[in-house]
Amino acid sequence: MATVILEAKTRASVGTGSAKAARRSGFIPCIVYGDGKETESICIAKDLLGKYVHKSNFFSTVFELHNAEKKGQKLVAKDVQFHPVTDNPIHVDFLRVGKGSKVTVRVPISFINEQASPGIKMGGVLNVLVHEIDVVCDPNNIPDSIAIDLTGFEFHHTVHANDIKLDEGITLPTGGKNFTVATVVAPTILKKEEETAATTETPAATTAK
Repeated sequence: MATVILEAKTRASVGTGSAKAARRSGFIPCIVYGDGKETESICIAKDLLGKYVHKSNFFSTVFELHNAEKKGQKLVAKDVQFHPVTDNPIHVDFLRVGKGSKVTVRVPISFINEQASPGIKMGGVLNVLVHEIDVVCDPNNIPDSIAIDLTGFEFHHTVHANDIKLDEGITLPTGGKNFTVATVVAPTILKKEEETAATTETPAATTAK
């Protein structure tokens, strides 16, 4: 994944008043923390940051910070606050990534080989419950997305987090829950037929007794 350069300005003062002033001037207030260094307060042009903040890979992109004091500092976004009405970003937290460090990043999930899924070919629907997943990896080895192969998936086939095949050097966070990512759901008509068949068989079983 290519590194994206962000030009930033250092904020001399912090607090609500300073943040509002930055936004009025067309900048988004941000903080940079981690890697055993002091927290920095910066601001980045709204138009520049706005190119990336709504993209699905925003949290898995490595940014290189350039400002008057330093260049080449590597960062990943950890949190974004949005305006409740306009949905514009109003604050971003960035985590420094030092040499040899491991980072937890949120990566988009993609699905491949849908036509090789018998369940989908018979009219089933892929019900996606999770569109992104947290993984732990080297900052220089962050994947653009995590692909899940649907080959052979029948009706009711379910994918859990622990079922996902990850490339070497990429792992799930330690202690994370084994949540459901997606499942192949049978068509509504087929469901009704199965329910009707089950209802019809029940009286017959009772009579046999």
